[in-house]
Amino acid sequence: MHVTLTYFQAVVMGLVQGITELFPISSLGHGVLVPALFGWHNLVSSQTASQSFFLVFLVGLHVGTAVGLIIFYRRTWAQLLSSLGRQLSKARADGAPSLWQLRDPEMDPRYRLLLLLAIGSIPVGIAGLFLEHALRILFAKPLAAAIFLTLNGVILLVGEGLVRTHGRHVMHRTLDTTGVRGALAIGSSQILALLAGISRSGVTIVSGLLAQLDHEEAANFSFLLATPVILVAGLYKLPSLMGSLGNGVRTQTLVGALCAMVAAYVAVRFLTKWFATKTLRPFGIYCLVAGILCVARFA
Repeated sequence: MHVTLTYFQAVVMGLVQGITELFPISSLGHGVLVPALFGWHNLVSSQTASQSFFLVFLVGLHVGTAVGLIIFYRRTWAQLLSSLGRQLSKARADGAPSLWQLRDPEMDPRYRLLLLLAIGSIPVGIAGLFLEHALRILFAKPLAAAIFLTLNGVILLVGEGLVRTHGRHVMHRTLDTTGVRGALAIGSSQILALLAGISRSGVTIVSGLLAQLDHEEAANFSFLLATPVILVAGLYKLPSLMGSLGNGVRTQTLVGALCAMVAAYVAVRFLTKWFATKTLRPFGIYCLVAGILCVARFA
């Protein structure tokens, strides 16, 4: 079969992926809606196929996005991994339980954060393994993505409303005081992002806010939490790019991945500053308006 994926499409989709994966507006939803709005029928028709060149292309974009995140948080990840080595040495001296006792006052806070990230990644890892393929085939359609994008806007606005109403006089927690339940709750919310139109960063930030983190802490935890999930999912499927499905799209995938990497870096740099003083509200309004317009367009 002749594969048609232009370099222009690769660049556009790479930029869209890198930006919307971090902005709380759903990369998967925009990955479905943008080709449909542009009339790129070669991409639209391949979205719900069980095997297609476009899905292989998307794998490359996800790897590029993860690399952009790693570059931005490189010092943080270096500290987290260094703390793992120190904690392993401590465990050999004190006994293995010191690896898991989150309430240990002597535990390195960086190692504690690494442990929370690992715990938070478990639910979506299991769900993605069993549900991602079926949900993509079922819901990766323009109308469904538009409906879920609208719902994503509702989630962001309602979440902000709840925080503003009930959290005004609540003392904010920090990641240092977040426990296993909090990490699991925030991590489990990522499962919703398997639906095209629901934002991974959006639902995790909302979950973080409901767990009494402030916007900045919730956003940073969300971005750090997304990195291993996106990277492992991409690397797991990357060998398919080397197979027959990758024929004719490997160079375009590289171009798209580089664009996604740069876009992700710029996006996370912007958003970490944004959430230091601002909220999810503008993104919720965008999703609500764009979602409703796309529902009208594809209904």
